[in-house]
Amino acid sequence: MKNYRPTASELEILQILWKNNPLTVKEINDELNIQKDTGYTTTLKLMQIMHTKGILLREREGKKHLYYPLIQEEETHKALLDQFLDNTFKGSAQKLIMKILGNYETSEEELIEIRKLIDKKKNNS
Repeated sequence: MKNYRPTASELEILQILWKNNPLTVKEINDELNIQKDTGYTTTLKLMQIMHTKGILLREREGKKHLYYPLIQEEETHKALLDQFLDNTFKGSAQKLIMKILGNYETSEEELIEIRKLIDKKKNNS
């Protein structure tokens, strides 16, 4: 499932599982409810769909099911970022970076890390 682009709801579940897995539907639903009111059956149904799509692995343990992510966090971030960059900035990383740096507060530490990344990228060219 390389380059899979999850929906916003799928991504919420994946982010929970990437941080800590395996988890049950109840555990994921409890975590989702910290941010917004989400019904258990809604979470269950979405996770069943994700399992059918091959995004989640489901293993039975006693009376409950444990879920694991089958897609990697880094690959998913890359696919989503590539799509966003293409759709929003016509593939221009420069336009994206300029917009971010112009619109958001950036700490001195973040700027140092950005500079290191730029220098590394320059040296690898």
